[in-house]
Amino acid sequence: MLGHRIGYVRVSSFDQNPERQLEHVQVDKVFTDKASGKDTKRPQLDTLLSFVREGDTVVVHSMDRLARNLDDLRRLVQNLTKRGVRIEFIKENLSFTGDESPMANLMLSVMGAFAEFERALIRERQKEGIALAKQRGVYRGRKKTLLPDQIAELRKRAVDGEKKAGLAREYGISRETLYQYLRADN
Repeated sequence: MLGHRIGYVRVSSFDQNPERQLEHVQVDKVFTDKASGKDTKRPQLDTLLSFVREGDTVVVHSMDRLARNLDDLRRLVQNLTKRGVRIEFIKENLSFTGDESPMANLMLSVMGAFAEFERALIRERQKEGIALAKQRGVYRGRKKTLLPDQIAELRKRAVDGEKKAGLAREYGISRETLYQYLRADN
């Protein structure tokens, strides 16, 4: 029995277009996460891993869309192939079935290492660009989530003793962001 072709798509932000990743690729079902590559919470990937069965094929645009790093990539590919699930990476033109030769394992490691290295270079260039923009005085950082009156209310409520975790949930911000608002001068 021929299994299903299951697509997995991950985009880093909500304004990115997920359709382009598996454009012109025939799949029966697609699972899409909107999360950073470094994020461990990828609910659709978890759902996909529960959904796939022996004989299915998981299709992913590229290795860096599936995994956060080389260790994560190797673990995911090994777990899937041990279950009899084939995995295809479109961009790298690689497939893994579980009966891999040492050469296939080497290719997985090398291509995964390149993807991880490329991501590290992007982060490094991003940091350098931000540092240069700050020197020129043109970098303002990320736009504040809360308006000034919301920040004032947040500070007052925190000073009045309300639990910070509850405030963070109510305002839709992380506790770290809440503490940044509480420490800021404005």
